[in-house]
Amino acid sequence: MLGLCIVALVAVGITHWVYRWRNPRCNGKLPPGSMGLPLIGETIQYLASNSSFDIPPFIKTRKERYGPIFKSQLMGAPFIVSTDPELNMYVFQQDDKLFQSGYPDSVQKIFGKQQMGNMHVLVYKYLKRMMLTLIGPESLKRTLPEIEQAIHTSMQQWSCQDTTEVKEAAADMIFSLTAKKLMSYDSSNSSDNLRANFNAFADGLLSFPLAIPGTAFHKCLQGRDRILSRLKDMLQERRATSQKQPIDFFDYILEELEKEGTVLTEEICFDLMLTLLFTSFETTSTTMTLLLKFVSGHPLVLKQLTEEHERIIKQRENANSGLTWEEYKSMTFTLQVINETVRLANQVPGIFRKAIKEVQFKGKYCLPIIET
Repeated sequence: MLGLCIVALVAVGITHWVYRWRNPRCNGKLPPGSMGLPLIGETIQYLASNSSFDIPPFIKTRKERYGPIFKSQLMGAPFIVSTDPELNMYVFQQDDKLFQSGYPDSVQKIFGKQQMGNMHVLVYKYLKRMMLTLIGPESLKRTLPEIEQAIHTSMQQWSCQDTTEVKEAAADMIFSLTAKKLMSYDSSNSSDNLRANFNAFADGLLSFPLAIPGTAFHKCLQGRDRILSRLKDMLQERRATSQKQPIDFFDYILEELEKEGTVLTEEICFDLMLTLLFTSFETTSTTMTLLLKFVSGHPLVLKQLTEEHERIIKQRENANSGLTWEEYKSMTFTLQVINETVRLANQVPGIFRKAIKEVQFKGKYCLPIIET
């Protein structure tokens, strides 16, 4: 009899948990949708590969079934997904008032709880101002010859190969440039292979968040740990040989960490460095690869691009002189092609926000406070 009572209590507890999990507390009506399987949710369908440049099938099918706003559970956390322009605009307008940046635990484990998307708006603006001194327009003007030289060197190497995997080759080139700019890292003069650790990191980024040895997610976390360990070693080395004048982002970080009353911590800096390094080469290399694909399929676009660049060279006194800032700014059609590629590529799968207060949208749906 006692055994039956225990089984009944357990069954009731599980049933209540599943009900609460499927129906988060809310003083109103939640958007329609499915929370999928317990714990797993709809993560597997969300992470399914997609070869189309159209709206991802996961979003498209649910939008057709439930409408532009629907609920789901992804990566171990409940979500409300919005493709509604009016709601999306409202969320951005109320940023840091009714909504703030918020990522599920699995994403925070990968990029760190102190990465820029998760910071308080004041800390975010503080870091943004600091970064602009290094990677803003004025810095880009000074770095333009270095970027051009790196591109020429890489393209000469590619031209000597039978085949070139554009995505990987572009990622290597951009990583070298970014790592040098951020922390004066040069793989040819280093005993470790920082880039290889980022490969393990990237391979498990879009994987089921199961931190069991052997899984892609676990390898991703291991890659993160190795990267952070190397960054910590480099920061200690830099402290021992500090520069009189800052030469890279690491030096600016050291200066800020030493200031009295600074909002920075080493944890914030390391998470920021990891995020900057990864996003710079991973997203840009993919966009460059797709740009080549798109342009190769549109001869008229290629012709107009070629004419624009040949016109710039013809206007030079010395055809072999380096690219100037004025020439770079004059590439109007090139910028249009880049913008269209970014629009079509749509590298960011979504922007994460969580409600600080419960929100009623147009008296139709309740957007609850959900702890991730």
